[in-house]
Amino acid sequence: MRSLERHRDVAAYALGVLNEADAFRFEDHLMECPMCTARVTEFGPVSRQLMLYRRATPRAVHPLAGPGPRLLDRLLAEVAVRRRAGRRRMLYAVAASVVFAVAGPALAVLAGGGEQKVRVEATDPRSGVWARVTAEDEMWGSEVELTVKDAAGPRPCRLVAVSRDGTEETVTNWTTPRHDARPNTLRGGAALHPDEILRYEVRAADGETLVTLPGR
Repeated sequence: MRSLERHRDVAAYALGVLNEADAFRFEDHLMECPMCTARVTEFGPVSRQLMLYRRATPRAVHPLAGPGPRLLDRLLAEVAVRRRAGRRRMLYAVAASVVFAVAGPALAVLAGGGEQKVRVEATDPRSGVWARVTAEDEMWGSEVELTVKDAAGPRPCRLVAVSRDGTEETVTNWTTPRHDARPNTLRGGAALHPDEILRYEVRAADGETLVTLPGR
């Protein structure tokens, strides 16, 4: 092996791809070449990362293996589901915007920056309680902000999200201050997405519904 070829074998030696005879001759060269010794040391982090990758890769998987038809089918199906969900959310937004234009300021759909928010508000004429719910769609469900005015306190209350199949989920709990009609803002969350929620209910501790707000 010529001297120039030995210098070029630094990477192959560091990565362990030289055969046994060439590796033996290169080790003799390292004893006389400080430059190659330093370069082999520089390849240390790369060698460790490749070793970790080899240990983490199942032996039954070939390094150049391609995806099988089942994996491709699953990926294509997932993409189709995501696209249908996106179109469905857009249709909900358009429908809600039409309701907003016809019925007044009780319902609004806010969209911007790739995010969608639903804002609804209502006043119960019997209890006098006013509430506004702003729900933002998240990957895990809904992030909810509630603003409520209730002058009949003190009393413990909770906001309940009722899904389209009738299941219920408590979004947040609070205690209304004594005879305080100022707005009180709270935050909570639900595992339900906004398009899965039929309505929101502000309830007292005894189960009385103080005000009902429509979902999407």
